[in-house]
Amino acid sequence: MKGLLFLILSILLITCKSKTEERSPLSELKAKVLSNQDFAFVKEKAREIVSTGLNAGDGYGEVWIRDFNTFIELACEVMPHDQLEDNLMVFFRMQGEDGNIIDGFIPKEKAQAGYDYIYSDLEPRYAGHKNTVETDQESSLVQAVYKFVRKTQDRSILEKEVAGIKVKDRLDHAMEFLMNYRYSEQYGLIWGATTADWGDVQPEHEWGVFITDDTHYAIDIYDNAMFLIALKNLMGMEPSFRKKWLSVHDSIAARARKYLWDKKHQKFIPHIYMDGSPFPPDFDENQIYYHGGTIVAIEAGLLSKEEVKISLDKMIRNVKDAGAASIGLTVYPPYPEGFFKNRGMGPYSYQNGGDWTWFGARMIPQLVWYGFPEEAYEQLLPMTKRVVKNNGFYEWYTIDNQPKGSGTFRGSAGVLYKAITLLELWVSV
Repeated sequence: MKGLLFLILSILLITCKSKTEERSPLSELKAKVLSNQDFAFVKEKAREIVSTGLNAGDGYGEVWIRDFNTFIELACEVMPHDQLEDNLMVFFRMQGEDGNIIDGFIPKEKAQAGYDYIYSDLEPRYAGHKNTVETDQESSLVQAVYKFVRKTQDRSILEKEVAGIKVKDRLDHAMEFLMNYRYSEQYGLIWGATTADWGDVQPEHEWGVFITDDTHYAIDIYDNAMFLIALKNLMGMEPSFRKKWLSVHDSIAARARKYLWDKKHQKFIPHIYMDGSPFPPDFDENQIYYHGGTIVAIEAGLLSKEEVKISLDKMIRNVKDAGAASIGLTVYPPYPEGFFKNRGMGPYSYQNGGDWTWFGARMIPQLVWYGFPEEAYEQLLPMTKRVVKNNGFYEWYTIDNQPKGSGTFRGSAGVLYKAITLLELWVSV
């Protein structure tokens, strides 16, 4: 009798527990993820456009490494691996003797965009170009190769040689370039030209992609966070490099926190200037919040779980105050009118407060990994909804959510696909 009673009580307890779990917020969230029809549409659309090419989008003829890095994992699922490897190898064939990596390349006959084109006898098919205001090309290539190796489970690319030098050693040389030519001894961090967050447009020129005599050099969180991720990836691919790079990684991380993290305001400062600012002396630049750089810093492991949540809350508040649609909002508030000579960099335009899924969606995996799946789902929805509404992946959006730029922006497709896939993986665990 006691045994029967115990059995009945056990069944009742299990039944009650199951019903409680079914009603729990996490169970409800998992159900939402599994039933969201937009996710299936976005993933299929992403696979479709990435399978058709490796250039950044229909507005660009070039294959850019900073873009390729963000959709190469998806490309591994929908394109021949040898084609992807060949495109990666172009960057090594056009690598500078000092280790620098080009931004991108285009068939020679189409090289008409106004760049000071780079040519190499090792790669006669293409013309290369480099936006020298950036300091993320080298880091982007290391990250892209790491993702390719991890996704394909094939390390053979690391042993391939270009002009007698193995790819793994060329990656090492690319990191050396940053330490030799873009490293501040005073701050122990790498520098570039002044740009808005992760952008590639400096204020002092009408186009703004090249360093000029008027350039104001600065240190920011995006460049250093990208470097940290690249160093970690390089050591992950080739453990023998740990002795050389581990202490550099740890030093960069510590100094990024020391000099760039504003503890009082719980945010990263926009810039440390090496020799003055390009902006008026009465302008308080630290009022500006850098969404993209903060997201990449989180990926680099620079913030605690508590700081990640504080950062997310600030981004959400910025989106609300700006009247924007998603946390892809580049910067908030934007730089005032006239601060950039490039007319496309007015307030809430392009990299100065435009809304970029390309960066906003990178926050979603971080929120899942840091234990905020509900927030991840909520912040992902505005980005997937507009893909469905516009039937494609646009480069960026205005604050009233109107699409702008390239209409098949593969970087956005890659990061959205990864975000959705990770959420679905979380559901299955």
